[in-house]
Amino acid sequence: MTASLFSQLPSRAGIGLKPRHYVDVLAAAEQGTAPAWAEVHPQNYFGAGGPPHRWLTAIADHLSLSFHSVGLSLGSAAGVDTDDLDALAALCERYAPAMVSDHLSWSNGADDKFPDLLPIPYTHAALDHFAAQVGRVQDRLGRAMLVENPSRYLAYAQSDWSETDFLHELCRRSGCALLLDINNVEVSAFNLGLDPVAWLDAFDPALVGEVHVAGHAVKDDDMGGMIAIDDHGSPVRTSCWDLLARFVDRAGPKPVLVEWDTDVPDFSTLMAEAAKADALLAPLDA
Repeated sequence: MTASLFSQLPSRAGIGLKPRHYVDVLAAAEQGTAPAWAEVHPQNYFGAGGPPHRWLTAIADHLSLSFHSVGLSLGSAAGVDTDDLDALAALCERYAPAMVSDHLSWSNGADDKFPDLLPIPYTHAALDHFAAQVGRVQDRLGRAMLVENPSRYLAYAQSDWSETDFLHELCRRSGCALLLDINNVEVSAFNLGLDPVAWLDAFDPALVGEVHVAGHAVKDDDMGGMIAIDDHGSPVRTSCWDLLARFVDRAGPKPVLVEWDTDVPDFSTLMAEAAKADALLAPLDA
């Protein structure tokens, strides 16, 4: 596997591409006001043709694309989902995205697929297995991929690695890079009683190819406490912007995605959030 470590995404703000915004994105592109890049979930485009591909083809003529997969199930005991990988490889050939990513998680069982990104233990055995599966994906795609830190709601009783050390070692062994999701850092820190600043400061910025920010909900957990839910359904929290500012001050500008996947707002609201990210990145990029 000889692909470059990092993507060709511009170090500016991007948005998650949603069907309700197709017309707006193309209109903005014609006016020169489109976001710098867009992220898509490739599983939504695994069909052979039809309107989704007509729209994506038109948008790809104007914007760089990042494919953020949710279906490879890299941490499953049986290994990567080969059907999903074959479809992803075909889609990459069709659109040549600037970056491909997936998650530090699993979602396939022996006889079922779960509609969630489930946590893996941070053990030596899990690291060996996960690095091998990342290698399979990268060899199949002929490029390096990014792996995203998860939002966690519980921790395994025993671990051989901290999360950041596990991710760093995964990069060393497999040649992948990291997708730093700062909202996930906040969610995990809230739920597990961790310090998000210390976690973020332990993350090696040289390994980061893309950054995510988003909103999350905090709700009653029905057991007398509160739980943070990674729902991507609201504006980015001020605390998340503060953590992003802290990170880019140390790391320099990176491609930053504003995620908004539930209760999706109108295009102008989403672009206003992207403008906040660009405002943080612009002084560093000058």
